[in-house]
Amino acid sequence: MNPADELRTAADKLRGLLAAPGLTPDPWLSLDHGDRMLYDGPGAEDQPPVYVIDEPMSKGANADYIAAMHPGVGTALAHWLESWTGIDLYEAGSLPEDARHALAVARQINGTAP
Repeated sequence: MNPADELRTAADKLRGLLAAPGLTPDPWLSLDHGDRMLYDGPGAEDQPPVYVIDEPMSKGANADYIAAMHPGVGTALAHWLESWTGIDLYEAGSLPEDARHALAVARQINGTAP
């Protein structure tokens, strides 16, 4: 698979995850030292809390990270990855630094990182 295909595959994977039925929209907040995460987006103040996670997590660190990486971040990341696919990308060693970073992120998402 060439680098542009790797980037496109990662962007498509993220978009597929973001389109999953039941995914709580963004942004999310981590509360009670990570025991609860809730949706805090538009209209949240007019409804009962929508809990993304309502169970104990690892001292809040996992929940804080997950809350920071909410679906809005995934959407932006997918756009960023795909923005590199229109450029002739062939060998990782000769890519611009930003493209190498994008490819490294794509390989983590795709599960193909060395």
